[in-house]
Amino acid sequence: MIAIKEVSFRYHEDRDESISSINLRIKQGEFVLFCGRSGCGKTTVTRLLNGLIPHFYEGSLQGEVLIKGRSIRDMKLHQIAQLVGSVFQDPRSQFFTVDTTSEIAFGCENKGMAREEMIRRLDDTVAAMKIAKLLERNIFKLSSGEKQKIAIASVYAAGPSVFVLDEPSANLDQQATEELRDILCLLKERGHTVIIAEHRLHYLRDLIDRVIYMEQGRITGEYDRQSFLAMSEKERQNKGLRCIFPEELAWQRPDRKKQTGEEVLALDRLCFGYMGSPPVLDGMCLKAGKGEIIGVAGLNGAGKSTFAKILCGLLGEKKGTVKLLSAQAKTGERVKRSYFVMQDADYQLFTESVEEELGLGNESLPQLSAKIEAVMESLGLSHFRECHPASLSGGQKQRVTIAVALVKRAELLILDEPTSGLDAENMRRVAAMLQKVSEEGKTVFVITHDYEFIVHTCTRIVYLEDGKIGADFFLNDNNFMQLKRLFNFA
Repeated sequence: MIAIKEVSFRYHEDRDESISSINLRIKQGEFVLFCGRSGCGKTTVTRLLNGLIPHFYEGSLQGEVLIKGRSIRDMKLHQIAQLVGSVFQDPRSQFFTVDTTSEIAFGCENKGMAREEMIRRLDDTVAAMKIAKLLERNIFKLSSGEKQKIAIASVYAAGPSVFVLDEPSANLDQQATEELRDILCLLKERGHTVIIAEHRLHYLRDLIDRVIYMEQGRITGEYDRQSFLAMSEKERQNKGLRCIFPEELAWQRPDRKKQTGEEVLALDRLCFGYMGSPPVLDGMCLKAGKGEIIGVAGLNGAGKSTFAKILCGLLGEKKGTVKLLSAQAKTGERVKRSYFVMQDADYQLFTESVEEELGLGNESLPQLSAKIEAVMESLGLSHFRECHPASLSGGQKQRVTIAVALVKRAELLILDEPTSGLDAENMRRVAAMLQKVSEEGKTVFVITHDYEFIVHTCTRIVYLEDGKIGADFFLNDNNFMQLKRLFNFA
C-alpha cells in the first residue's frame, strides 16, 4: 500500500534534517503507530504520507514515497487526497465551513460528486460514527471532542483508503478519547489503513498492529502489538514514552495539604456566561493557598478554559467576586499578578528566537540571564536558544510558553493543557518545574485531561461539571481512588 524508500527531508528554514534514511512498508488495512520523543520526526512522516511534503512544506527531499505504486512527487495534492485522508491535532485548522453538516459533505462536494451520492455518503458516515446529534450545529460551539469527530467524519465521507492522524487525542478528555478509540476501531474493522502519530498510547493498545519508534529523525525500533505491550517500565521510560497502562499507575506525590501557605485566591459565587448562551460558570466558590498545584479537570465543554481566563483577568466575571491576598481584584489587577499559558502555543510566541522569547517583557527582572539559562536547561531548551519559535515542533513550542511563564514574577500561574504535545520525559520536566515553582510560594492552576501528568504533579483536584464544582479534594493515598474513578480507571 505505502512504501517509503531511503527518505530524508530537511525543511528550508532548518539546518538539520528532520528525518533521515527512512525505510518502511505499510500494508493495506494495517494500524500503525508512530511514537517517540517530541521533535523526533513523527509529524514530518505524516506530512510525507498525505503529500503536504513536498507540495506544501518546502525543503530538500531525497528518496521516494510511493502510495499504491505512485510517487507523491508525480501526484498533485488533490490526487493524493483521493487515497489519503488527514486529521490534524487541531481540527480547526482543517475546517472550511461553519456548520457541521456542510463540513462533513465538503470533501464530497470538492470532488464533484452527484448530490445523491453525497447524501448517501453523509447518511452512511453519520450512522457509522453515531453522530446524528452533531448535525446542523455551529462548528465553533462544539467541544474539542465533537470537533475531532466532525474532522474525522469529513474525511471518512470523502472515502480515502488511508487515514493519517497526528496526535488526535491531545486536547480530548477521557470520554472523548474513548469515543475516538471507538471510531478508530470502526476504521480498522472496515479495512482502512490507519497511521497515527501519538504521545498518549493507552487508548490505542488494543488497536495497533505495529509500532514504529523514532529518535532524532530515524526509525530505531519496530514492534508488533505483543512485544510493545510487554515492554518493561524501565525500557518505556528510557524511550521517553507515555504510560501504556494508566490504571496501574501508583500515587506519585505525598499529601501536601499541611504544607500549603496563606490564602492567595478566593472566588465567591462566581458567575459567567457568553452573550446569548446559558451560564458557563454558575455560583462557583473556591479558595486556594500558596504552593498549591491545582489540577482543574472535567469533560470538554465543562467551563475549564473560561474559568482560567477569568482567573488571569482576560475575562471579567458577570457576578460574584475574585480576591487576591484578601483584596478584591478587578481584571486589570489579575492580569498584572498572573500569567496564562494558552492551549495553543502559537498565540504566545512573538520573537525571533527562544532566548529572546523568554526575555520579552522581563527586562527589569534581576539576574534575568541566569534565570533564563536555568529555565532553558530545566526544560531541555538550551539546544534551541537561537531557533525561531515557529520552526519548533508542537511539543517544543509548548515547552517554550511554559518556560516564559516560569521566568516571570507572577504570583498566580494558570496553564491550559500544558502537556498536550509533550512526551513522557518532557512531561516530567514540566512537572518538576511546577513543583519547584510551588515550593517558591506560587499558586499554580493546571487545566488538564492528562491523568498521568496529574498523578505526577498535582496536590489537589477541582473537577468541573456543568459550570459548578463537582468535586474538590486534596490528592493523597486516601483520595487516589476518587481520582481514578473520575478518569474511569478504577
